[in-house]
Amino acid sequence: MMAPMTRRFSILFLLPVILTACAAMDGMQQRYAVCDYDHAWEAALDAVKDRAVVTKDKEAGLIVTGWLEIPTQGRTFGVLQRDLQESKDRSRITLTVKRLEDVAKISFAEERQRWAFRGGSRLFGWAATDPSEEVMQNVQRRLDAKLKEHGCSLY
Repeated sequence: MMAPMTRRFSILFLLPVILTACAAMDGMQQRYAVCDYDHAWEAALDAVKDRAVVTKDKEAGLIVTGWLEIPTQGRTFGVLQRDLQESKDRSRITLTVKRLEDVAKISFAEERQRWAFRGGSRLFGWAATDPSEEVMQNVQRRLDAKLKEHGCSLY
């Protein structure tokens, strides 16, 4: 039986790990396709062909795009709500392709950051923000179309 102090330590240690794992999965979308792994891999690559790919590991089933900077409408910052003239976001997409017997599972997520006022010695820097629904829908639409082109059935 665990001592009370050990059990408290275990709970305090595991709670942040569990919460971090849940947060990391937030925004992940998945597609299941009945088709050959090679067809699913090619469809995943085609879905992000509008971006530079920095990681392409077919054995591990991992595709990661480079950061893409996106200009946005001016934002305000600080207590006085001053205008931030050069407002921008940056985005990268991560896709994983896994073999599940005769089914391929394709998961994808967008990591998005915004150029923001941070205070301190580094007044501005990149800060995490929510993924763009528009970007995720575009990736899903392209992925679905490419899977169908390769003769895959989606479910």
